[in-house]
Amino acid sequence: MRLLKPNWVSHEGKPIFSIDIHPDGSRFATGGQSDDAGNVVIWNMGPVQDEEVEKDENVPKVLCQMDDHLACVNCVRWSHSGKFLASGGDDKLIMIWQHSKFARPSSVFGSNVVNVESWRPASTLRGHLGDVLDLAWSPQDIWLASCSVDNTIIVWNVHKFPEQVATLKGHSGLVKGVTWDPVGKYLASQSDDKTLKVWRTLDWQQETCVAEPFKECGGTTHVLRLNWSPDGHYIVSAHAMNNSGPTAQIIERDGWKATLDFVGHRKAITVVRFNPQILTKKIKKDSGKSQQYSCCAIGSKDRSLSIWLTALRRPLVVTHDLFNSSIMDISWSQNGLELMCCSIDGSVAYVNFTQEEIGHALSKQEVQTLLEKIYGKSLPLQSNLAANAASQIIESAALFNLQLQQKEKEKFNDLENKSNSSMKVNGETPFKPRDKQIETKTADGRRRITPIFLAPQPEIGFEEAPLPFTSKKIEFASSERQSSIQIEKQDRVTGPGIQSSPSQSLQSPPPGSSLGSQDCKTPSTSDPHKATDAKTPASSASTAVFQPMKALEKTPTKSEKSKSVPAPSTTTTTPAEKSVEDKQKEYHRAKLASGLSLKRKIDDRRPGKVGRPRKADREAREAERAAMSISQSISTPLAPDREIVRHVPVPSDLHLPVPTIEKASNKQILGKAGDPGSVALEVENCVGGGSHKLHKVRCVKDGNVTWEQVMTSKVNAVTGSSHVYGVSCENHSVSFFSEGGRKTLPTIVLNSNVSILKCTNYHVMAITRKGSLYVWNLQSRCAVIKNECLASIMTGSDKVEKTALTTDGIPVISLSNKKSYTFAVDLGTWVLVNDREDTLHLCSNHHGCLPSGSVNMIAGPLTSLQANPDRPGHKAAGMLGSSSELKQTATLSHLESQVAVCLNLKSTSEYKFWLLTYVRYLVQEGFETQLREVCNDLLGPLYKSKKSSSWQEQVLGLNKRDVLREILPIIGSNLRWQRLYTEYHEQLESV
Repeated sequence: MRLLKPNWVSHEGKPIFSIDIHPDGSRFATGGQSDDAGNVVIWNMGPVQDEEVEKDENVPKVLCQMDDHLACVNCVRWSHSGKFLASGGDDKLIMIWQHSKFARPSSVFGSNVVNVESWRPASTLRGHLGDVLDLAWSPQDIWLASCSVDNTIIVWNVHKFPEQVATLKGHSGLVKGVTWDPVGKYLASQSDDKTLKVWRTLDWQQETCVAEPFKECGGTTHVLRLNWSPDGHYIVSAHAMNNSGPTAQIIERDGWKATLDFVGHRKAITVVRFNPQILTKKIKKDSGKSQQYSCCAIGSKDRSLSIWLTALRRPLVVTHDLFNSSIMDISWSQNGLELMCCSIDGSVAYVNFTQEEIGHALSKQEVQTLLEKIYGKSLPLQSNLAANAASQIIESAALFNLQLQQKEKEKFNDLENKSNSSMKVNGETPFKPRDKQIETKTADGRRRITPIFLAPQPEIGFEEAPLPFTSKKIEFASSERQSSIQIEKQDRVTGPGIQSSPSQSLQSPPPGSSLGSQDCKTPSTSDPHKATDAKTPASSASTAVFQPMKALEKTPTKSEKSKSVPAPSTTTTTPAEKSVEDKQKEYHRAKLASGLSLKRKIDDRRPGKVGRPRKADREAREAERAAMSISQSISTPLAPDREIVRHVPVPSDLHLPVPTIEKASNKQILGKAGDPGSVALEVENCVGGGSHKLHKVRCVKDGNVTWEQVMTSKVNAVTGSSHVYGVSCENHSVSFFSEGGRKTLPTIVLNSNVSILKCTNYHVMAITRKGSLYVWNLQSRCAVIKNECLASIMTGSDKVEKTALTTDGIPVISLSNKKSYTFAVDLGTWVLVNDREDTLHLCSNHHGCLPSGSVNMIAGPLTSLQANPDRPGHKAAGMLGSSSELKQTATLSHLESQVAVCLNLKSTSEYKFWLLTYVRYLVQEGFETQLREVCNDLLGPLYKSKKSSSWQEQVLGLNKRDVLREILPIIGSNLRWQRLYTEYHEQLESV
């Protein structure tokens, strides 16, 4: 056995929480903490295995460093094929890394590290509401299991990332470890709730719960990384207790008995990792037969590592004080002769065994024969995604037919996507490379070359699995401007059908070869590299705001300018229109004037002087009275709160800005100026001579005037659509005209000038200066909303930032307080549509249930309000703490609000989108009651009765039962709900 600690494997002195050796044995990955983010590093295994390679400065030690995680990385795991690397961290994310075909040397920002290989995140999995602590790939890489502090385990579909197969709930504490049965029948998990649970992959239900060995345990370990033996006979758990002593409990597959354990460690067990090979050796020298057994490595908080053979009662090797802190993770190489472990002290250790010490490994064929002998041939190790469906019993023919249809649809979509990606780009056949360039000549004789766009191929840059990394002569050349890597001798591992490529790297010595002995090295901490970010101040754009027109202030005369006592400024603006700051300034000026005048009056009234009060005294008293009146107006609130009665005109304290009246203006109604079919309204105020001025409005189509109208008052706002036009005037009136310029309604008089005027199809919306809202339907010649005051939803400090009018005549008003409202005519009240600071919206965890590419799939009034949500992704889930139930309830409330708002806005596409998203979340999280309620509402009564008369067959123009037909495949995609699917499918067919 050979033991060493490579001190160059370090995360700049920060803790290392996980380590894993690649299946080809040429590289290994570590995960941990960096200065300001999570860190995943892929290292070269050659310098660890061979001392001469380690001393060679031309051989890179770091292959790639990835800093994409926003917080500490707790676990890194290679897939069995070596194609993917999964990493999970405190940012609640799981990243799936894949090797790029076109590897180019690149430097890491803020560091001297040069990435020899290129690894990119192929998928980012979002679903957990807390820190991700452990990951495990199932046999044949069909599923990926992840566990988190949110008390759940999520099983991901590897072939369809980021699809979730199941979410396992049952633990009442933090789940800190997961492991798969080698034949893919069970998944085991261990939690801080002092239990170990075994889950069936048949239906993702709990098989058993083991609690007895963990009753005395406390939640003192960062991880609980249990592991399953390669023959499937045992699960060895972490952190069990026996007679108040820490043990690694052995749980037998036969009856889930817990009678045996590994003892000897002085502190809690943190990690258990079995050798992936089933070994054989002559344990007893007297016996001529070889015995089959497994090898297990155990790490503990007591900083020691122990190696056990299941055929022996005592450990094979025990290394005490291997680290300065707790051991966090252990990894075996695929050949079973190498082991690496990491510690929270930021260092790693490497152990190399010989076959004489640890035993000889069985071949793959012998292992498969052994597993088939134990578990039968009915459980083959299938490598396709259908393994899950094949191992489950489908109870109805309808569900069976549904799954067949889904498989055929998936095959058809795959073929279509491949053909489209190779034949079309954005729906058009791309240009093919030509022998000659496409040239054109301009009028002045200049040549112009037309560029050709060649579409990238799908999955470009990714390869199935990286070849073993090997390097013998790699020289680093640096210059002032750039650093590069020059590879002199580069060969790929050649074999049948594999050609050597000069652009790839070489192979390291085989793990089993004799590498000589090395002494143990003590870990050293290197100085961390600090990166500085240059920050530029963000520029703020100022927007123009229309202010109410004010009268000009009185110009002071020469005599008034010469006076030493300034009089209060007088304007024609009413006190209610003055701001608080202006009133305070006037109050202080008047108070100062009053003080000066009173002082002069006292000085002038000397003893013995009798007469009438001087003019300065009268001015002082007037200034004092003015100051008192201003102080009283300041203490009086400008907009007192009061209840507003609906449909009754009530004076409002709102003073919304109105458009400025211009001499001539032009507003584009349809299209752009100069385009075919464009329509514009031109306004010309004060036309003609004489005492009576007229004001003209013209409609211009394609540059030609189609109609004209004359108004008796100045025009301040116009609007229009392809059907109707609206004109508002200074005398509080609004007039409507048809497409041909005919006046359709008498002149409407409002309570004040129009502040906002909008039109969509046949609907026109007007908001007055006093905050009254009107909506008219000019097709039916009726009022949809009558004089509804905005004082119910806004105060004097709020401003109207944005308004919209849907095609159905529903107004949407967005205020400066980041809230948007609409008025529901059927409810007779204002309805909150969107709040950009809503906690439910920020903490909603529904994004895993959205279909791929759904960002640009829908368009509507609600989507326009939520186009740029203020949602910090990695911070959103932490706003409600670590309670998974609370976050789950918040997500349900948010989705239900989205569906209800879409109904109120009469947005059909958005309603259907959010309803299907809501159903997906119910299916994923297991809410049967809500799921049945949705299905019952869409299905309706099966037979006509008095109660059934209230049920409406249509919702926003959609047939409810047609919507149910779209929902049933979502329910049937999870075999957990197959009985629910069968129930509603049969009822729907009977109707």
